[in-house]
Amino acid sequence: MLPFIEEYKSGAPSPAGIWAQLGIPNRGSALHERIREGLPFSFLELLAKLVQIEMRLLSEGVGISRSTLGRRMKTGRLTQSESDRLISFITVYEHAITLFESDSVATSKWMITPLRALGSSRPLDMLRTRAESNAVLDLIGRLEMGVLV
Repeated sequence: MLPFIEEYKSGAPSPAGIWAQLGIPNRGSALHERIREGLPFSFLELLAKLVQIEMRLLSEGVGISRSTLGRRMKTGRLTQSESDRLISFITVYEHAITLFESDSVATSKWMITPLRALGSSRPLDMLRTRAESNAVLDLIGRLEMGVLV
């Protein structure tokens, strides 16, 4: 291989991606069941640690208030809706980390930075509804394709 030509590297997530690190499937009936049951509170703690975003900031970003966070800590389980929003976060994060070529620091920084392309909202704050999550995924897709935003 010539020294000035870079080898092509697939953008596919590695087998040890975030889903594997969290010990949860990324699709299928097993994932659906986990969401319906409600994820354990420890899942949120592990996720915050893995993505290097404060748990308070992450939980508020997906619509879990401080008072609710305290209640969930006591019960040890998130609701179905909260679990679903966390799964949306993971999906967006997985796409974003591919965009940033596996740079988790840059990805986490991008997730908490207000972006003009999202109406000056942070990607993290756009995960409370499916429409908002789709807007963030659309933005990532445009950035991957080199479309000016």
